[in-house]
Amino acid sequence: MIWMSIACGLIAISSCLLTGATLRFLKRRAILDHPNERSSHTTPIPRGGGIAIVVITLILWAVPVQGTLEDGILFVLCGAILIAAISWFDDIRPLSPLIRICVQALAVAVAVNALSSEGLVFQGIFPAWLDTGLSCLLWLWFINLFNFMDGIDAISGIETVCICGGLLVLAAFQDATVPASWLSMTLAAATLGFLWWNCPPAKIFLGDIGSITIGFLLGWLLLKSAIAGYWASALILPLYYLGDATITLVKRGLRGEKVWRAHREHFYQRAVQSGKSHGTVSSAILAANFALIGLAYLAVTSPIIALIIATMVVAVLMIWMRG
Repeated sequence: MIWMSIACGLIAISSCLLTGATLRFLKRRAILDHPNERSSHTTPIPRGGGIAIVVITLILWAVPVQGTLEDGILFVLCGAILIAAISWFDDIRPLSPLIRICVQALAVAVAVNALSSEGLVFQGIFPAWLDTGLSCLLWLWFINLFNFMDGIDAISGIETVCICGGLLVLAAFQDATVPASWLSMTLAAATLGFLWWNCPPAKIFLGDIGSITIGFLLGWLLLKSAIAGYWASALILPLYYLGDATITLVKRGLRGEKVWRAHREHFYQRAVQSGKSHGTVSSAILAANFALIGLAYLAVTSPIIALIIATMVVAVLMIWMRG
């Protein structure tokens, strides 16, 4: 753990430096996120800064640790590269939602096929073919909701670090190998380096290449925890993002609106519109996520109780956001 901690410190520094270089490149090329219906900022900000996180994480995930790679990692890396490439094109020149979702579905299908050899996500409740299909749909939804929720300074960076931190806590119970823990640690460390530039007031945004690819990687880590038997913990760690995005988009869908269009109806966006600062809202999410990490720990032995309390924590957070 000592050498891993030192390595993660070096990863965070490298990510910070690479993000700074990316910021200068994006400014020169005028690859900017201009304010629109979804935006909570008022001036153009460079987007695509997540490329630093993606490049560093994928390289490190491909390096054998203690002479071994995590099962299925090569399929995940291929899927992540495919998603990152199409997302980068989308950052430069917006693509059709249909093209994006088809590429994401292909990457998810390839990676889930590798996961199926490890076990069932739903613990045998459904037949194997249905378990695989539902896993694909859940993963695809998580990728896109992670992108939808990336709308204010530092929010997705905080979410990524907290989910990875919670997964490391779970790793202690899973008797996880060093390579398995290494995956969460490297993603968290690379994200910490990015947060130096993304904390309020943000100088750079993740862009689709960051938010969509990170959503893909986190989805895989969470599914692996569910397969290992820690389904409640895997549900609790991202529960705020799941709750906010799902409730908001279901409401929009019931009103007959196109859910993929830009909007400002998420709970965190309403909080900013009501006068709360980006830093205040992101700090509240950080505090709630610390509670969710503790509840993910509790869920190892008391899953139902932990889920009930976690739901209450997220409900209180969203009520506070709505004022």
